[in-house]
This record gives sequence, C-alpha cells and structure tokens, in this order.
Amino acid sequence: MNNFILSNLNKLKKIDIPNPEIDLRILLNYSKYAKNEIILSNINRNDINVKKFNKFLNRRLKHEPVSKIINKKSFWKDDFFVNEFVLDPRPETEGIIEESLNLIKNKKRNIKILDIGTGSGAIAISLSREFKNASITAIDISDKAINVANKNIYNKKLQHKVKIKKVSLDKINTSFDLIVSNPPYLSKSEYKDLSIEIKNFEPKIALDGGKDGLNFYRKLAKKVPEIMNKDAHLIIEIGEKQLNSCKEIFKFSGLSYIKKVQDLQKKDRIMLLSKL
Repeated sequence: MNNFILSNLNKLKKIDIPNPEIDLRILLNYSKYAKNEIILSNINRNDINVKKFNKFLNRRLKHEPVSKIINKKSFWKDDFFVNEFVLDPRPETEGIIEESLNLIKNKKRNIKILDIGTGSGAIAISLSREFKNASITAIDISDKAINVANKNIYNKKLQHKVKIKKVSLDKINTSFDLIVSNPPYLSKSEYKDLSIEIKNFEPKIALDGGKDGLNFYRKLAKKVPEIMNKDAHLIIEIGEKQLNSCKEIFKFSGLSYIKKVQDLQKKDRIMLLSKL
C-alpha cells in the first residue's frame, strides 16, 4: 500500500471512522479518471482526480456520511439519490417491503398504496417495482424532500406509477388498500444523543418524534383508519422499545394489531395492523 493511501487512511482512523478502508475506497472510486475499479492495494495516483478526492475526504473528515458526499444510497433493489434534506434509507426499513409482499401474494393486483413521509421516495419506488399494477401516492411536507423524491422517480422513469404530493396526512381524503410509513420516532433524549453523522447531516424533521417519540403514531391512529379500504393494512416502522406504547395508541383506532417483525439485530422494528 503506497504512502498516498496510508496517509489518507490514517487520517480517517485518527477520528475513529468505523470502516475507513471501505470509505476510502468509495471516495477514491468516485474521484477516479479510470473506468476500472480502484483497489487500495494496487492504485496508481495518476488514475485519481486528487483535487476532487481531497474535497471528498475533507467532507468525510468532518463526519459527513459517504452517502451524502456521493449522493447515493442503496435500498431494496435500487440506488437512490440522497442529500442532507432526506433520511438515508436504512436496511431495517426494507422490512416494510418484505411484509407488503407477505401480505399481498398477488403482485399483479390493482391496489392503491399510500407512503406517508416519503423522503427520498425509496419505499414508494421499491413497492412500485414489486406491485406492477399498483397506484402509489407518496406524500411529504418538506419541499426539499419532495424535490429529492421526484428526482428519484424521474431517474427511474416511474412518474406514471408513483405520484408525489406535498401535503400533510390530515388533508388526504381518498382511501387505500395498503398504507406504509417510516415516521420520525426518536424521543427528545434519543435525538440529543445521536451521532454527529446523523444529527448534522440528516433532517431533524425525519427523526424527531417529540418528547416521547410517539407524536406521529398518535396522528396515524387518528387519521389512517378513515382512509383505509375494507381489509386494508397499515405497515409502520417503530423504535425498538415502542411496541407496547404503539399497541396502546392504536387500541381504540378501529384497527387490529396483526404482528410485529424484528430486524436483523432482533429488535422490534415493524408493526402490522389491519382494518376491522
């Protein structure tokens, strides 16, 4: 490994970047002139746009996530454009897609889906990939998030299948067969304890769920039953310690609790409900 690589690797290690080799390789590959994949053990500095690389590296040294530097994050079967105005889609959120597929066996059904708080549009777009005849509405209250979601939808030529709307949940009056959401669910204290990488580079509106983290679930329980068709389902992401609180919130909503789903770390992560 040459001195150029070692010196930059040490810079990342010095500030305790979790996976410095991976991050360095990604930043180098997004700074290269060459078409071939850059490998740390066999690199030619002449293949790198050093000015561009240094700009990227300096951003990473300020703890900006790699996804925000390269404006890309993978989720389900796609790569998505992301920036500081949207939450990075997480692997655990893929549970929403998996449970949608478990519930709706006929992938060719004509169904109406609502994605609440769409952000980058990752959930809505992923569902449109799976349910070819679905009509999908994705809503958000952030203009900047709407711009990102629209960019992703147009990049993937899915504007005929996924409709993005800047509107709050209480203004939705049509009914749906499936409603999904990854709402903000961190409590005030949890938000305060977040890492710099999340707190400084991801939108607070997508993370902060109020004093106890449950504000959005109360809104969902109040409004969502009114816009669900008969036999419709609600699939939501929850915080790892919020299952009992969420079950209590939805107790008198007219929805039936079906089950919880845990993520790969065995933490409660997805909650399923259906209309009585």
